[in-house]
Amino acid sequence: MIYELQQQIGQLQEALDSHAVIDQGIGVVILLGGLRPEEALEVLRTVSQRTNITLREIAEQLVDWPHSERLPDDVRETLATALANARSE
Repeated sequence: MIYELQQQIGQLQEALDSHAVIDQGIGVVILLGGLRPEEALEVLRTVSQRTNITLREIAEQLVDWPHSERLPDDVRETLATALANARSE
């Protein structure tokens, strides 16, 4: 019983961490594109789907981008396209 509760706590903590990173990624996209939060989330989802990289990983890359000064070419190009599409809608 204790082991199961520890597993659940671990899963909940992982979900909270993942959610926080995704929220931060949404913030980056909002700043980059001048979008509303729901539009920014859709941009993240689009980039994730088109690059076959998890939403969390895309968000992590965007959050780390200013510090690392690197964003993979495929992510950068897909992000630019998704932002342009979102702005034109």
